[in-house]
Amino acid sequence: MSVSATPRDLMEEPLRIKGAWTAKVITLFPEAFPGTLGLSLTGKALDFGLWALDPIDLRSFGAGKHRNVDDTPAGGGAGLVLRADILDRALSMAALNTPADHSRWPVVYLSPRGKPFTQATAQTWAAGSGVTLLCGRFEGVDQRVLDHHAVEEVSLGDFVLTGGEIAAQAMLDATVRLIPGVLGNAASTEDESFSHGLLEHPQFTKPAVWKDRPIPEVLLSGNHAEIAKWRKAEAERITQERRPDLWAAHAGREP
Repeated sequence: MSVSATPRDLMEEPLRIKGAWTAKVITLFPEAFPGTLGLSLTGKALDFGLWALDPIDLRSFGAGKHRNVDDTPAGGGAGLVLRADILDRALSMAALNTPADHSRWPVVYLSPRGKPFTQATAQTWAAGSGVTLLCGRFEGVDQRVLDHHAVEEVSLGDFVLTGGEIAAQAMLDATVRLIPGVLGNAASTEDESFSHGLLEHPQFTKPAVWKDRPIPEVLLSGNHAEIAKWRKAEAERITQERRPDLWAAHAGREP
């Protein structure tokens, strides 16, 4: 069954699937969810109840007749800033029936000034009970609400988006696929890029020769030790060439 919910549903039943890893997303555009998360393996896992998604409409907490959620920045400047009192109400509702320990249930503001989102971040989130993601808009959010709720700031990369919804879907996709049962084969995540601090080795499949380009002979040898050796060497080569920063970190951990 579908596990998405409206804010009214959340007020009446904050966690509809007991024990399922849950993502709560505070957004001005709840209709953006599940989006791509409702497709393929993450979508099937959502339907099967392996994880739950609760979009929370920030506008429903707005002030006045027009449900205003923002105002001009203190000190002047362009744009608008999401108000602390509005966000406080949304974050407080999102916190219902969640662990107070943020190591088990991170509360995250998707921000270009945050620490980079990595595979390690996804692994940490997947190992917990869930995550609350705050999707920003306009010029950002009032700093006071971030401080009051001990909200962590995480960035998808060194660029600026019009809002946090796309970043939220990307981070959730990376996290949800690590939840047991979502991919079906847990071993499929073990040799992926970043799993061991390296980029992934090249992959090949049929036909054995394509446009005069053969599959590397070692992969057809049946010698699993030599195949593993080749894959490791290729992963190291590609990482050195494409991501010297990752290679330096990996080399520093090598005995």
